[in-house]
Amino acid sequence: MTDPLGLINAQGPGPIQPGRPPSAPGAAGPAAGPDFKDVLMQNLERVNALQQDAQTAIEDVVAGKRDDVAAVMTAKQKADLAFQMLLQVRNKMMDAYEEVKQIRV
Repeated sequence: MTDPLGLINAQGPGPIQPGRPPSAPGAAGPAAGPDFKDVLMQNLERVNALQQDAQTAIEDVVAGKRDDVAAVMTAKQKADLAFQMLLQVRNKMMDAYEEVKQIRV
């Protein structure tokens, strides 16, 4: 079975990866890992690329340019799952923000 989108077998946009954990508490200097913002932006771009690839694949099937429906369905499910995970990260961030807002100084 061929994969013209390159979404199967670790080709194309990779899976969403978390950043490295920050250095141990009390360690001097900045954290060695990437900033949270950079990791979040990379993952947003990956989810967007997955969604665009899936949409292109669906349009190709409808137009008759390809006939590998299984690969298209896999690409669509992968894009949906990545979006759902990103939405859950957003929900957790909003919960944390609301909790911090409630702290009295």
